[in-house]
Amino acid sequence: MKRQVVLDTETTGLEVSQGHRIIEIGCVELINRRLTGRHFHQYIQPERDIDAGALAVHGITPEFLADKPTFDRIANDFVTFIDGAELIIHNAPFDVGFIDAELARFNRDHPSTSALCSIVDTLTLARSKHPGQRNSLDALCQRYHVDNASRTLHGALLDAEILADVFLIMTGGQTSLGLHDEPSEEGGSGLGARGIRRLSSERKPLPVINATAAELSRHENRLDQIATHSGGAVLWREH
Repeated sequence: MKRQVVLDTETTGLEVSQGHRIIEIGCVELINRRLTGRHFHQYIQPERDIDAGALAVHGITPEFLADKPTFDRIANDFVTFIDGAELIIHNAPFDVGFIDAELARFNRDHPSTSALCSIVDTLTLARSKHPGQRNSLDALCQRYHVDNASRTLHGALLDAEILADVFLIMTGGQTSLGLHDEPSEEGGSGLGARGIRRLSSERKPLPVINATAAELSRHENRLDQIATHSGGAVLWREH
């Protein structure tokens, strides 16, 4: 059984080295590349101001976070959810840097994220598949025809769901996943998994192009040649 967790965070700013903190974590679970319906989602009180630039991206205000738990109160539930999984993250060094800083602040001897999980960076993967092109999550949604119409602002759980869709398509996997409406992991906010957007219902049927008379004639001539060289054994004509 292969367990993967697609993860995204929102933060108070861009630089963890400047003391910026995580304010939202969103994760969705895949087992054997199928969405299970289990998720972890939590808003977090950062105990500091939010940069104006970050606020413009995610729209999460200090007032909204005022009654949310601090990271130390959700750390154990979060670690339990991701422990042992393969983490799927877009621009992984950014999110992992913030998670490691929070874990170290929670317990300076706490294992790092890479000690708990293996990590796949979908940005690195996308750059290797599409060199010289834009590989932001929005650009990948456009390239792979993933519906992100509800993504007017960034949100960790929504972005994790969208990234799961993109990752499965980008790596050639099944995308009709049969999501269950299961309860959230303890410690999550209880919003419920919103589900991966289905693509198959939105795509037009593939066109059927019949062979022309000339193409059928060339095909028959080719079978005649095969029959001549094989003593008449042409399997395609046995029907």
